[in-house]
Amino acid sequence: MSDDALEHSELTFLLGMAFQLLLAEFARRLNATGHADLRPVHGMTFQALRGPGATSSELAERLGVTKQAAGQIVDDLERRGYVERTPHPAGGRRKLVVLTGKAHEHLLAAGRTLHELEAQLTERLHEAGLHVPRAELAAIIRVLAGDDIPPLRPVW
Repeated sequence: MSDDALEHSELTFLLGMAFQLLLAEFARRLNATGHADLRPVHGMTFQALRGPGATSSELAERLGVTKQAAGQIVDDLERRGYVERTPHPAGGRRKLVVLTGKAHEHLLAAGRTLHELEAQLTERLHEAGLHVPRAELAAIIRVLAGDDIPPLRPVW
């Protein structure tokens, strides 16, 4: 048994701390690439809008937030030039929220940053005789959620 006090911590603490540290390092590195004007919630929103976009109601469902919160996120990102509202293909009053070129540039930078961070983390763990516990984390999610995977709620 290890003398590392962290190994004796509650699982929720360990998962939360690992997420918090990984997200903070990712944000720090992404900010250094010139994308300091966005928060993690914006990146999650971009992921939810990839492809053909979504209505504000669909976005709220994908993010696991209220329709009002989704509307506020969209309003903010529209003012910043990252999304735009376009007529919905089905017609009517509904609007489709789609990513702009500026958002796609951010996604490319975020993807590169995340892949570099994961590669470095994988290398450091490998040097210690460990691996990134993807299968274990996926198994925990499946045990708790089954096939009904909930949305990852944004970190504001």
